[in-house]
Amino acid sequence: MPARDIYHDTVKNALIKDGWTITQDPFQLQWNRKDKVADLSERLLAARNGTAEIAVAVQNFLGPSETADLEQAVGQYVLYRFLLGKREPSRVLYLAVADYVMDNVFDEPIGKLILQNHRIPLIVFDPRSGVVTQWIA
Repeated sequence: MPARDIYHDTVKNALIKDGWTITQDPFQLQWNRKDKVADLSERLLAARNGTAEIAVAVQNFLGPSETADLEQAVGQYVLYRFLLGKREPSRVLYLAVADYVMDNVFDEPIGKLILQNHRIPLIVFDPRSGVVTQWIA
């Protein structure tokens, strides 16, 4: 089973500071007994703020290639969103990324194109201060 992202707890605490209640950590999402997606057990968390419910996938982009990290993050996001849509269609899935990832990846033309085409909502956080700096829906 893959380990949690290094920013998992940072994002969790940033959401709490932003007024969210963590309802599941890890967020257990299973298609069926045989096809449980292992990543979902460790890499997702669920939160609630009033009637809004979200799931959050945290990605660090610390690999040797930003392109490879982007491919992995988008691929995982698409899989998670598909499964979440079948199990809990009212819950919105966000991708949480550090502010440097927003600046170096998603503010660039390819990143903007991917966000537009796949309609990926982002939670941008500052890993140093541990706060959410931007919600992009």
